[in-house]
Amino acid sequence: MKRITFLTLLLCGILTAQENNIDTQLQQKLERYTKDFRGTAGVYVFNTKTGKQAGVNADTIFPTASIVKIPILVGLFDKINEGELNLNDSLIYRDSRQYGGSGLMQFYKDSTLTDLRTLAALMITYSDNVTSIWSRELAGGGESINPLMEKLGMKHTRVNSKTRGREKNWEKYGWGQTTPREMATLLVKIRNREVVSNAASDEMYRMLSNSFYTDYALSQIPPYIQTAAKQGMVNKSRSEIVLVNAPFGDYVFYIATKNNLDTSWDYGNEAWELQRNISAMLWNYFEPESHWEPAENYDNLVRGLRY
Repeated sequence: MKRITFLTLLLCGILTAQENNIDTQLQQKLERYTKDFRGTAGVYVFNTKTGKQAGVNADTIFPTASIVKIPILVGLFDKINEGELNLNDSLIYRDSRQYGGSGLMQFYKDSTLTDLRTLAALMITYSDNVTSIWSRELAGGGESINPLMEKLGMKHTRVNSKTRGREKNWEKYGWGQTTPREMATLLVKIRNREVVSNAASDEMYRMLSNSFYTDYALSQIPPYIQTAAKQGMVNKSRSEIVLVNAPFGDYVFYIATKNNLDTSWDYGNEAWELQRNISAMLWNYFEPESHWEPAENYDNLVRGLRY
């Protein structure tokens, strides 16, 4: 009787995996890679060619940190599509907008002339905080961006900062929140021209394909392969989303962490190592004939050490 029950459960598990198009081998790998992480890790992987997927805590809500800048970008292009904004709109930077953290515009001189295209590009490429806050305002804030996310089927992806009614969410998750599955889905939608318009999707994807932060997951993918990516970093949460335009089929992955015990900002931070390790595993998994690997002493180069 027990044997029948076990076999029944096993069969049910196999059928469920098939129905959900789960890549069971990849699923097992992700579970091994994340099981010893000192914090909460979430991963979602989707192969757009095969439709296969795998994940760990894929539907758990995580802080976005700067990855919220993707929904903000969508909000900007929605305003552009509606004729309320234009990429060539002239803007004047005031030093009252100066804000710490990442980015370049905080070093601009007061009264410097800029434009909306520069704001959007700096927000995505360099994760510029000044231009991100400015872009959020121009996009109408969370009150305008969050309904767009809802319309796109994102039930948990939200802008929390400066958004009426989301104060408790802001206290818990910070600037924004999402799940690995949802943010990966949003990036695939952009890739497939399903967000705002064909032209808007193409331009957003071009911006996302020019990331400055190559030390993490991107370092494990050949530099001649196009990727669209965004990173998010605060002390206890490091996350990254990447869509790889791989030779044998695109794949997307989102690696999210929270409650991290390792809050260091060194190259070897545990969450960043997790991102590199999973990224390398995925490249070799989906492109087994590539045989590419990072150059010897790459880590010394990016850390500024002799190599």
